Amino acid sequence: MTTPAPANDSSASLVAYLSHFAGKRVLCVGDVMEDRFIYGEVRRISPEAPVPVLRITRESRDLGGAGNVVRNLAALGVQVSFVSIIGDDRAGREVSELLASLQSVEPYLRVTRYRETTIKNRFFSLDGHHLLRADRETVQTITPADEDDLARTALSQLPYVDVVVLSDYSKGVFAGTLASKIIAGAREAGKPVIVDPKGSDYARYTGATLITPNRNELQDATGAAVDVESNLVAAAQKLRADIAADSILVTRSGEGMSLVSADAVTHLSAETREVADVTGAGDTVVAVLAAALAAKVPLVDAARLSNVAAGVVVARHSTAVATTHDISAALMRHNLTPAEAKCADLPTAVSQLAVWRREGLKIGFTNGCFDLLHPGHIALINQARAACDKLVVGLNADASVRRLKGPTRPVQSESARATVLASLANVDLVVIFGEDTPKDLIEAIRPDVLIKGADYVRSNVVGGDFVESYGGKVLLAELVPSYSTTATIAALKTNSR
Repeated sequence: MTTPAPANDSSASLVAYLSHFAGKRVLCVGDVMEDRFIYGEVRRISPEAPVPVLRITRESRDLGGAGNVVRNLAALGVQVSFVSIIGDDRAGREVSELLASLQSVEPYLRVTRYRETTIKNRFFSLDGHHLLRADRETVQTITPADEDDLARTALSQLPYVDVVVLSDYSKGVFAGTLASKIIAGAREAGKPVIVDPKGSDYARYTGATLITPNRNELQDATGAAVDVESNLVAAAQKLRADIAADSILVTRSGEGMSLVSADAVTHLSAETREVADVTGAGDTVVAVLAAALAAKVPLVDAARLSNVAAGVVVARHSTAVATTHDISAALMRHNLTPAEAKCADLPTAVSQLAVWRREGLKIGFTNGCFDLLHPGHIALINQARAACDKLVVGLNADASVRRLKGPTRPVQSESARATVLASLANVDLVVIFGEDTPKDLIEAIRPDVLIKGADYVRSNVVGGDFVESYGGKVLLAELVPSYSTTATIAALKTNSR
């Protein structure tokens, strides 16, 4: 039976699933690599050859391959055990550092002298045009000793996880029998296995719960035509039967996805309107599927959530992650005002900031209670926004305001204050924090410019020393006299007598 997804799925019921992701445990095994993004100006053609000359202005690095699956899982609040292999080299050490920065990830990395850590160097012009990709890698089967160690480590984690992910990037981790060993162990332990495959020999994935090939990979694996929907479904059914998989989820780029099981086929339309970069979208799909299955979400609904998440990340540049807030906002976007869409939790904010930084944008930060918005607040925000390209406002939560201002404050709830702030054109993101000071928030956001009112002295600005330690600046904005929330409340009480 073939069914299209309903045009108006119950978004609220899908959103409800997201709250169950936090704390679930996933074992991810696969080929880890480092993604490097190099940006620069292109103003001339080389006199040596007809190629552009890139004057590099900035670089960034992040986890790639199976590491990007891990990043996405961590962004969803999932606890991850990650098993992989790296070279005894600089890139391997950088991969280790990047994994160590993810608090919910427990890495098990085997270090070997017999291979180098894969690096993908992507070169971009400042306007976002992809100019070149240069890879450095070892593509060969891992040694028997390496495979035995990875298998032993992965199998030892099975009692503690809810779902297993095999992320195959065809760099050698799964070239031998590792996949079949883990699948057999997971089946025995009653744990679902999701495979993001590569190559044409899918026999190694026999017995997996769910395989997620794209259209081209499905064609390579089966040798069958996938040019029209009926042929694609037939090829997926053949693959499912050949390798005794429960289901096949075929990703079809701009056409969405098709979930093919023994007794049903569900087609999902693509969720994004504008595509900025498809890099890493498949990793996001696998991560959301894993988190959803760990939370006991029905497979069709898990596929719907992953389809929405894919729409989120392809609208962003470079490898990106989708948080539960991102997915929730995308599901409910028809019910969200533009202001509400600017209100984010911290993981979502950090993800968005990474996108802005890759675009070369300067990030500013200011904070406050903003209980009753007045001209003094507006002046601060306008000056703050003039000093940066994107302004993040940290907003004290209700409990924090009560501790700072007394039991009668705030006058407005944190949600109301956040919505009012986000309605301002010069505010790009609002993040609520519960502590008495924004110290932890500032350290997570790492703004380029920290802005406070001129009633502060530089030495008293919370986070100022931290921001300046990495080259950021602290700006004291001019105040508009005679305005304060406390004075406004006092005046209202006087006038009401």
